[in-house]
Parts: sequence; structure tokens; C-alpha cells
Amino acid sequence: MRSLGRGYLDTITGLLTRILDEEAAAIDRAAGLLAGQISADRLVHVFGPGGHSNLAAQEIFFRAGGLMHVSAILDEGTLLSNGALRSMAIERTPGYGRVVIENSGLGATDLLILVNAYGINAALIDAALTARERGVRTIGVSSRAHAENTAADHPARHPTKANLHDLVEVAIDTKVPIGDAVVEVPGVSEPVAAVSTFANAYALNVLVLRTLEKLTESGVSPPIWRSGNASGGDEANRAFVSRFTGRVRWL
Repeated sequence: MRSLGRGYLDTITGLLTRILDEEAAAIDRAAGLLAGQISADRLVHVFGPGGHSNLAAQEIFFRAGGLMHVSAILDEGTLLSNGALRSMAIERTPGYGRVVIENSGLGATDLLILVNAYGINAALIDAALTARERGVRTIGVSSRAHAENTAADHPARHPTKANLHDLVEVAIDTKVPIGDAVVEVPGVSEPVAAVSTFANAYALNVLVLRTLEKLTESGVSPPIWRSGNASGGDEANRAFVSRFTGRVRWL
């Protein structure tokens, strides 16, 4: 077990190191967009259409050490809590992502981060296309290799066959390999142990870190969530909550 665990750990750390080293320029550009929004006291919206990609939106929303200006779109259609097979069917339904973005009321002053491990599903692509039509600035967090090496006729794809990284203003490549699972266990027919959740969470948190660097360099000190389970957390958060109540839909 230890050797399998070590191999998995090495693969994950190698992947995260590649994101840090190879995506520095993209992360810097994306952080500039976030810093601009927060400096103007505007929200940063994040949407992760797809079963486990929803976790990415939740990773930086209402999170200890996270930016209070982040507003996650927690649409119930693709949440696994409503049924895993239902979630997969919804994320493959053309037009669904359009409805979500239109219902969110995003427009020309907004910034949207779209996160999806594979970067191809219909709901994701519709969300990106609709955001672009409405003048929303967009950042994509997905795997370029996974998207480019997935067949054009795959049933998850949007009718346009588009990839997320080709539709957004800034694309951050998470390097997730085809199939996501990366460990071969002797006697087991399929690879196991996925990496996309680690990759998404790391890329997003590094983006937050770089955004904070840019904000502090310009003299802006944005409000940060403190864990409500830490001493003084409720009191620290309460000082800012009124600024976001009513603005952040899922707060």
C-alpha cells in the first residue's frame, strides 16, 4: 500500500509543480482580472458545471482564508447530491449552461471563472458561450490535454465540439491526463485515484494567492474569510458580512 500511495503522491506533486511552473503567466493574467474586480468592489463569480467540478467552485467560496468577493454559482442541476447519473445527464444537456448564466444575471461588468476538469461538456461550453455573448470576462480552469485528446464525437461534448480553453479570455491548464485516474493497481482492470480535484483546487488557490499579492501591492486590503471554527472567527467575519448579504446569492 505504501508504494502505491507514494506513487500517487509523486504524481500529484509533479502535476501541481507543473501547474505552478508552466501556468505562471496565465495565473498572473487571471489574477490581474480578479484584482481589478475586487479593487472596484465587484464580485468574482465561479461556476464548476460537472459532478466533481462543482467542488472547485466550493473550494474558494466561503472558505477559510478565501476572498469574500468570490461568489459561487451552485446550480443544483449538476450537483451529485441530486443523483450522480442525473448530474452527468444534465452536464451533457445542450442549452442548460445558457439557462444558468442567464439566470445569474451576469453582464459586462462581471468576471466569471469556469472550472471543469475536462473542459468539454455541453453545460460548460454553453456557459462560456453565453457569458461571452453577454460581455462577461472569463477565465477557464481545465485540462488542455484532456480536451484536445477527447474525440469530437464524445457524447459529453457540446454540439460545436468546442473546448473551454479556446473560448475564455484567460485559460489556466491543469494538466489532468485523459481519464483522470493515474494509479495502476496489479490485478485491477482500470486505473484508480483521480487527480483533477487536487489540480483544480491548487490552481484556484494559487490564483487567489497571486491576486492577493497584486491587491496588497496596490494598497488594497480585501476582506478574507476566517474559519468560523477558529477563535474569533464569527466576530471577524461578521464585520464584513453585511457588505455581501444580498449580493452573493448563495451566502
